[in-house]
This record gives sequence, structure tokens and C-alpha cells, in this order.
Amino acid sequence: MDELEFDRLRDKMIREQIRGRGFDNEKVLQALDNVPRHLFVGEADRGRSYGDYPLPIGKGQTISQPYIVALMTGALDLAGGEKVLEVGTGSGYQSAILAEMAGAVFTIERIPRLQEKAREVLDYIGYDNIFYKIGDGADGWPEEAPFEGIIITAAVREVPPPLLEQLVTGGRLVAPVGGPREQELLRLTSREHGFEKENLGKCRFVPLK
Repeated sequence: MDELEFDRLRDKMIREQIRGRGFDNEKVLQALDNVPRHLFVGEADRGRSYGDYPLPIGKGQTISQPYIVALMTGALDLAGGEKVLEVGTGSGYQSAILAEMAGAVFTIERIPRLQEKAREVLDYIGYDNIFYKIGDGADGWPEEAPFEGIIITAAVREVPPPLLEQLVTGGRLVAPVGGPREQELLRLTSREHGFEKENLGKCRFVPLK
């Protein structure tokens, strides 16, 4: 499959899976168009990389369904220039989408080989505003805090308190919260006297470990 065919599949993904569901955040749509999703999966799955489903990337992890990536990114409401923390580098695809829109992306992964593979792809594409760390994402990245946006790309039973503490007032955290089989996608916005919670719908992610 050549690059023109991948371009066609990416255009179809955006038109049918994202716009077709009523999603109209043009900044996110442009980021999705800019990022070659097929590079973030194994060669055997590249023909399916723009499909409306998650795909395995090894080590029991997945690359998220494109619509969910769009929804979570849009929920951060990025204007450009923000510092964003990503908990769970995974394939690196979400990192790339964030890097298209934010000033700097700080991404944490607990599985070294996954982050190594993701970084190879991200460096190949040419992102220079992504910073990497191996560790427990539940601890966040206090040395680089605070963040205007935080995104958790694995399911949590509750949002780890250190992550809430690393969010600026007015900042947004997006996470799948619930049990191992199904979660609610929540957006928490930091206010002076607590957090405003919004439910963005049901989702299914692998658990954060």
C-alpha cells in the first residue's frame, strides 16, 4: 500500500468516523490529517490503521480508536502553546496529535520498549516538542508541573491525586474512569474551589498499571 492510499484512508477516516459523528473541532481535525497513523502500528496492521477500532501494539496495549483520540484531544480545549502531560505514551499516536496542537508534550510510559518504539516513530516524523519519561504515570511529572492539560490514556478507578495537584487553575484533565471492562470518559476542570466534572460518554480502555 503506497502513501497515496494511506492519504485516501486517512481522509475517509476523518470524513466518516470523525466529522460523520458530528465532531467539528477544526484544530483537532487538522492534527488528525497531519499525522500518519499507519506508522504507529505494526506492518501487518497498517492496512487497518485507519479503521474505526483500536488495534494491538504489543505488551497488552492498544492504539485507541480514532474517534476517541479526537474526542479526548478536543476535550482538552487547546489553544496552542500549552504544556500538556500525557499518562501512557503507548504507540505515540496520541502524543503526535497533542504535539501538533500544544507547545510541549510531556509523556510518561511504564513499559520502556513501548516508549522506545513510539519515540523512534515520533523522531522520524520530526517532533521536537515531545519530552519522554519512563515511570509510574500516576505520579505525574512534578518537576515539570504545572500543566494546562493532562490526558490519561488508560483506565483508572479514580483519578490519581498527584495528577490533580499538577493541573493549573483553569486547566483540564481528561481520563477514562471506571472498572476494567467499561469506563466513563470524564473531563475535570480545575477551579479555585475544586473541580468541575463533565461526563463525555462511555469508553473502553486497558487499565492503567
